[in-house]
Amino acid sequence: MILVTGGAGFIGANFVLGWLAVHDEPVVNLDKLTYAGNLETLRPLQDDLRHVFVQGDIGDGALVAGLLARHQPRAIVNFAAESHVDRATSSPENFVQTNIVGTFRLLEAARQYWGTLATEARSGFRFLQVSTDEVYGSLVPTAAAFSETHAYQPNNPYSASKAAGDHLVRAYHHTHGLPVLTTNCSNNHGPFQFPEKLIPLVIGNALAGKPLPVYGDGLHIRDWLYVGDHCRAIECVLESGTPGESYNVGASSEKTNIDVVESVCALLDELRPRAQGSYREQIAFVQDRPGHDRRYAIAARKLMMELGWKPAETFETGLRKTVQWYLDHPDWVNYVQSGAYKEWVQLQYRETAA
Repeated sequence: MILVTGGAGFIGANFVLGWLAVHDEPVVNLDKLTYAGNLETLRPLQDDLRHVFVQGDIGDGALVAGLLARHQPRAIVNFAAESHVDRATSSPENFVQTNIVGTFRLLEAARQYWGTLATEARSGFRFLQVSTDEVYGSLVPTAAAFSETHAYQPNNPYSASKAAGDHLVRAYHHTHGLPVLTTNCSNNHGPFQFPEKLIPLVIGNALAGKPLPVYGDGLHIRDWLYVGDHCRAIECVLESGTPGESYNVGASSEKTNIDVVESVCALLDELRPRAQGSYREQIAFVQDRPGHDRRYAIAARKLMMELGWKPAETFETGLRKTVQWYLDHPDWVNYVQSGAYKEWVQLQYRETAA
């Protein structure tokens, strides 16, 4: 049994679905079901006895302690996080509560549970913190990609809150001996991503005939990874990673934001063409957001050399799968596009046209 937190969100749900597709080991899935958590994603598991879903908050120490005592998991994989930079800029308190306080309470419950285990189970237990490359800050164009030894230099409330959580994880290992692992991953794309993120937002707006918003000059660079490859990396680290170590996860696939948007447009032109012209005609540059890091790039050599992981998808093959999935699943997209989401998009991009 493993305990997965945040397993109804984008990456967490992909992990749970992928795990149960190849493992018989059950999953207890704890998710608060905020706006980005979606049980519709987990519908294929509704009759699967290997999947136990619990709605709740990682910040509820009593709830987490009860789940640990009842189910006796051999590992905790912590996906639970507030993760959208724009939301963190306007409403940072939720990020502090979930990414810092919530992580602390989860660690405390894990430490106390771990201390009750017999020697063999205690030795095999793992706490895996799923984090982000954004904790490292921003790179200049000529700088080497982020390695695991790169200093943490977060530049916005989201990345600062994730950095604080990562530091707590590290501290619990060095202070208490808790066997922890941390993964820092680049930008993900793939099925089930909430439509406020760049790629699903562009797909949805393009099909609806709306502007495709691109921040600033569109030349901000991100390193992109298909979500399935990320999930396989987490499995690899959970199985073979060294306690106390961090592992960067990325595909060495740096793209500017405008390149990503234009690539999505090109695929839509091929797979779902407009009546006239190209979706590129809908691109609209908008005012840049505060604290917008210029470049991220991940060096995943440690993960590849020590644990034997490598991505199965290129940016091009993964993006094609992503776009095709959204075209094939309009019902899922319509389901998650609640009134709250529409109000958020309207607020975020109102009066920002450059």
